[in-house]
Amino acid sequence: MIKVYRKTDTIKAEQFDGSDEMVDKYELIDAGTMLGTHHSPELYLTGPGKVHVGDWIATGVNGEHWAIKNDVFKKTYAELPVIPKVWADTIEEYKANHYRLDEIFTEWSWNYDEQELIARAWLDGYRAEADNDTRTD
Repeated sequence: MIKVYRKTDTIKAEQFDGSDEMVDKYELIDAGTMLGTHHSPELYLTGPGKVHVGDWIATGVNGEHWAIKNDVFKKTYAELPVIPKVWADTIEEYKANHYRLDEIFTEWSWNYDEQELIARAWLDGYRAEADNDTRTD
């Protein structure tokens, strides 16, 4: 029987721009170097994974990297929401005191879009507007 699953962890990723800086940062293997030429369009991550300009290079929790095609990345991942610091502080306070998610909505008058954003931030993590601090727990 086939079951449906969702991803439960966040990743860090940046879009590959073909620059020497990114080639060095991710220690990409240039196939042209093996053939005596440099800057070939054949670039690979260590292990499996050819990387093209426009692909995304993801970094896992153990520092491992993998390539994700741009169209797959856009269908699969969304940036963490950016929320005001006061909302972030409220989420952290409520979680620390073991309140339920629904209790945060009785504290203030939130509109529907704000409620959706708060719920997403509570569940998936967020970046706080004031300090760009990332929370993913």
